[in-house]
Formats: sequence, structure tokens, C-alpha cells
Amino acid sequence: MAPKPKMTSFERSSLIIQFNIIFILISIIPLSLLYYLYLQLRSSGEIQLTVDNLNATIFYVAIGIGVGYFLMRLAVVRILRLTKANQEALKSIIGAESAVFTSDDANEVMALTQTFNEAIGKLRDNITKLELTKNTLQGVLSKVGQGISSIQNIDKFLDLIIETITEAVGGKAGALLMIDEDQAHLYVRAYYGSIPGSFKQVLFSCRGSFLEDVLDRSKAFLILSTRTLVADQHFESPLVVVPLVLHDKVLGVLVVSGRKIQADFNHEDVALLHSVAMQTAVAIENDRLHVDAERSYFDIISALAVAVEAKDPYSRGHLDRVSDYAVKIATYLNLSDEEKSILRDAGRLHDLGKIGVSDDVLLKQGPFTIEERIVMEAHPALGEEIIKPIKSLEHLRDVVRHHHEKLDGSGYPDRLKGDQISPLVRILAVADIYDALRTSRPYRKGLSQVESFQILREMGPKIDQHVVDALASVLAGAGKKES
Repeated sequence: MAPKPKMTSFERSSLIIQFNIIFILISIIPLSLLYYLYLQLRSSGEIQLTVDNLNATIFYVAIGIGVGYFLMRLAVVRILRLTKANQEALKSIIGAESAVFTSDDANEVMALTQTFNEAIGKLRDNITKLELTKNTLQGVLSKVGQGISSIQNIDKFLDLIIETITEAVGGKAGALLMIDEDQAHLYVRAYYGSIPGSFKQVLFSCRGSFLEDVLDRSKAFLILSTRTLVADQHFESPLVVVPLVLHDKVLGVLVVSGRKIQADFNHEDVALLHSVAMQTAVAIENDRLHVDAERSYFDIISALAVAVEAKDPYSRGHLDRVSDYAVKIATYLNLSDEEKSILRDAGRLHDLGKIGVSDDVLLKQGPFTIEERIVMEAHPALGEEIIKPIKSLEHLRDVVRHHHEKLDGSGYPDRLKGDQISPLVRILAVADIYDALRTSRPYRKGLSQVESFQILREMGPKIDQHVVDALASVLAGAGKKES
């Protein structure tokens, strides 16, 4: 690596001092000449200028101009270096595609100004996204409050499902179509998004349309954005259609069409829709039979929680693992079957509130800003609000809302301390932290079991160390059985 050149005292000076020095050097000789001529004119009434004096004057003027040019160039080079450094810094912040790069003869200062404008635009976009996230939180809360006010009103609950899953996969519109009693048409049970016309009254033929293959084969149907749906004016491509199947019987289809981004639906999107469609089919059938509708709602909410989890490839399986760890800890501590059931169900739903967190925040690979952290820390309270109207899930509310609380009061959302945190919350909190430490992320590899427990121990009074001991014993026993 080449040694860094030393800076002279002139180069270390501020730009205003540099320009003052340059101005004096350039102007002092011409001003001195004019003053000399003025003195001659005042003393003798005429100017005496010899060839030698003229040559000397021209020489010194040339020297002054040369020195001034050299120093001016140093100052300009410094400005250009600062401009380049700032451009590179902005490039790392706003991205190379947004930064303005100039040719050698371009105006670097103007380019820097444009790049700063790009940075300001990015900041405004981020503020807009945070505002959208806030609106999403409020919208979900409002929708849930209206949609699950009664277990007898499944239609509003289906509206919530269609809205949530459509937004989760980035679709423009979604619809739930059910087969009528004659098995000849599909009618609209619920829909969401930008669908033209009086869509609620539309009937779709079970034959001669893009739905026929789905109904006959009971398999998902995918249309890419390169194809046009000439046979139907209600949906646009790309399009994914998933059947609602129960006991080998097709009850209807779940449709999501259009995309908010320039990309087709993929197999992961289809898998998410398929999971929700299966649980939705169960809920609809249970509503028809008036049998255990509340449990169906839990299955649907759990499927939605898994759908949110599956959007992040690094956290898939987290809900099941946390649930499993929590139940094993409860078993080791000789808790009742009812308490183990609460931990099992709460483990599956504890991150449900992340439905209201935008992908920009949920999938961010670096540290959160203050605004993003506020949004993320709202998810436990949002999860509780979603299950709050369902009476059969009331026993899960405490664990879902408080699984990020700490014994020293540093947790969220309610800053509970000590005995304010129930034993079941303490168990799920330890299970959640342990699995997070063991899971690989884009910015770090998952820690080993030993490293994870070292961090749990270092957390000291923040978490229940008695529960940490129980988890260590459980995993040590599992290791002995495997060996």
C-alpha cells in the first residue's frame, strides 16, 4: 500500500483561508505596480517606465499568476476530492443505481447536489414506507375488530383471510370462490383488492374456463405475467388459483391475481396459499356443520402465522421449534397438561402480530432504525389484538402479548418486571431466544448449543435462569437418548 502523502500547511488550511492567500498572491503585484505609478505621477507629474522596469514587472506578474494558478488548483483538487468522497459515501447509502457519476468534464458539484437530492428522496421514501406500515397496523386492528366480533359471522373472518394472504404474497386482488349446490358455478364468498365491476354478483362457470383444471384435478393453477387472461375480464395475470379441498372434495378456490411488483408468483407463494386454503376449507365446512368453529379459527390464524414466518427463509420452522422447546420445558418442570397445551398453542401464534409489519422491516438484514424498531416492537400487542375477540383463545393472550418482556423491565410492549411476568411467559421467552440464537441469519451464522447457553447465562436477571437450567437439562437428556 502506497504511503499517504503528507499535507502542507496550505493544504490543511480551510478553503476560505486558501482562497484569501490565492487572492493576495494574484493581486499584490498588479496593485504594487499601480501604486508605484501613482507615486511617480504624484511626485513628478509624469510616469517614468523603463524597459527593464517593464520586463521585471511582467516577470513578477507572471510569477504571481503562476503561483496563484498552482494554489488555486490545489484548492479545486481538494474540493473535487471531497466531492468524490461524499459521492462514494452516498453511493453506499442510496445504492449505485441512484448515485450520479460524472465524466471528467462534468460539473462534479452539480453531480453531488443531484446525488444529495437522490438521498433526500430515499429518506422521503423510507418515511412513506414507515407511514404505510403504521397504516397497515391500524388497518389490521380495525379489520380484526370488525371481522371477528362474533364466531357466528364467518364471512367477515373470510374477508380478513383474503385481505391478509393477498397482501402477504404481494397480490393486487384476491377472491374466495365457492361451488354452488348444483356444482355448475362458483359464486363469490369474499374478495379484496382492485377487481373491476360488480364482482360480488358474478358467477363463474365450472366448465370452459381457467378454473376447470383446478376443480377437476384438485391442483394449483399458475398463469405467468407473459400470458393474457382473454377468457376473463375480472382477473389479470400473473394469477394463482388454489383449490379448497376437504376429504377429497373441492369446496371452492382461492384466487390471487396481479402483482404489485414486476415478478411472477413462485412455488413458495403457491405453497403459502395452499396452506391457508386447506385451513380455510376446514373452517368453512365446520361452519356448515356448526362443529368446533373456534378451533378452525385457531388453525387458520396459525396458518397465517406460518405464512408470515415462511416469508423469511431464515426463520422457517421457528414457530414449531419454539412450541416444542416450551412444551419440553413444561414437561420437565411437571406442569399440568393444560399449561403445556397453552404453551404449545401460544408457541405457534406468538409471532402472529408480524402480519402487520411490512417486508422492508420484517426482512431487513441490518440493524433497525428507531422508527423501524418501534414498528417491530408493536407486533406482540398486535398479535394479542388479533386473537382477543376469539373467546376460546383468551387463555393465550398473556403469553402472546408478553413473550418479549424481561424480568428487569427492559422488554416490551408493557415493560413488565419480576412477578408481573407469569411462569408460562418466562418459559416461552427462553425458548424463543434460544431458537433465535441457534438460527442462521443473513448477517451471522447460527450459534452452537454451547454458545447459545453462554449468552442465555450472560443475560442474567433479564430472563428466568431456572427456566434456562430446565432447557439445558432437557437438551442434555435428548442428547443422551440420541447417543
